[in-house]
Amino acid sequence: MIALIKKLLPFELFVGMRYTRAKRRNHFISFISLTSMVGIGLGVAALIVVLSVMNGFQEELRSRILGVASHLQITGPNNNLSDWSGLANKVHTVRHIDGAAPYIMAQGMLSNGQAVQGAIVRGVLPDAETQVSDLGLKMRAGQLGDLKPGEFGIVLGAELAQSLGVILGDKVVLMAPQGQFTPTGVVPRIKQFTVVGLFQIGMYEYDAGMALIHIDDAAKLYRMGDQVSGLRLKLDDLFLAPQVSNQLALALNSAGQDYYLTDWTQEHANFFRAVQMEKRVMFIILALIVAVAAFNIVSTLVMAVTDKRADIAIMRTFGASPASIMTIFIVQGALIGVVGTIVGAFFGVFIALNISTIVPFIEHLFNVQFLAKDVYYISELPSHLIWSDVITIVAMSFLLSLLATLYPSWKASQMNPAEALRYD
Repeated sequence: MIALIKKLLPFELFVGMRYTRAKRRNHFISFISLTSMVGIGLGVAALIVVLSVMNGFQEELRSRILGVASHLQITGPNNNLSDWSGLANKVHTVRHIDGAAPYIMAQGMLSNGQAVQGAIVRGVLPDAETQVSDLGLKMRAGQLGDLKPGEFGIVLGAELAQSLGVILGDKVVLMAPQGQFTPTGVVPRIKQFTVVGLFQIGMYEYDAGMALIHIDDAAKLYRMGDQVSGLRLKLDDLFLAPQVSNQLALALNSAGQDYYLTDWTQEHANFFRAVQMEKRVMFIILALIVAVAAFNIVSTLVMAVTDKRADIAIMRTFGASPASIMTIFIVQGALIGVVGTIVGAFFGVFIALNISTIVPFIEHLFNVQFLAKDVYYISELPSHLIWSDVITIVAMSFLLSLLATLYPSWKASQMNPAEALRYD
């Protein structure tokens, strides 16, 4: 069998692979090789898992934010907009715009008995709102269409409803901070609303701090008249928001009217920049693990060269060239890197694809929660494996392993056979 392998494999490859196995005197060298493989594997697996989680966070954060917020919004001076329906007809002529919905955005104080909570109050037109957000799909109780003009119904986030201690059909009092002047001073406007629905986005900021009412009821409470706060738009491709925003700004403002346009990349830029920065920093930090493990190969090969001085001298006397000797030790070191990289990539991909099962199991086993929903925006650990990231990590790991082999291999190729045999 060994004779057959010798015939099939090049001389340098066969000897290099043989040197990676433990033989009599070099058990310690093989142990160092094993630890280098394990280190590279752990580093590669950690990099794949962490980058997949960061990608998952970025994607999940974006989908949840844009499930409530808008891809693009238009407002006028003082955050007021007149003739929103005419503007909606204009913007629908622009490519990539799938839907438009008016809104009134304001702050309010909700109370039920002794429970009091501040909230962002959004006045919506239910039929139009379903065109620009996923709120209608996130209802835990009731329907968005249950908001009827003049009936003063309200839809609450699930966490907000829990804080107020209300369920479907209960009454809550909404107090608008914009008061009315009376002889006794400024009196806030107060109106009682009936809870007609509960929604749960899965993002604590919205679930605990947002309430929806009909846009006509919001106009009455906040004295907006025929005006709205603005127009929310949904695009067929959210990544085209900056281009569509510029195109709309030129088209609308050229008519002599002042409109202010903001897209999701501006409104929520800090979130996505922070996630992207964290991803880059984590890549650099975890890449150092791979680098340290890869450069352990240097010490492994240095000891291997010292241990194989006699073998090198004998091979040189039998006609092996310096390039062949160098190739042998490059093969030995590269094999350590390749095995560690492949094993690490396998486990990294496996964990990244099954993290939604692994993390809950660990949380249940040790009775811990990694992401508290009242602290983090997302209470579940998401993962999105991008194969280009895996390829980049594997290539980087192999390249570092290969670089680590060059100097010891070169030193082995420069060894003088006579000098080596003199001491053996």
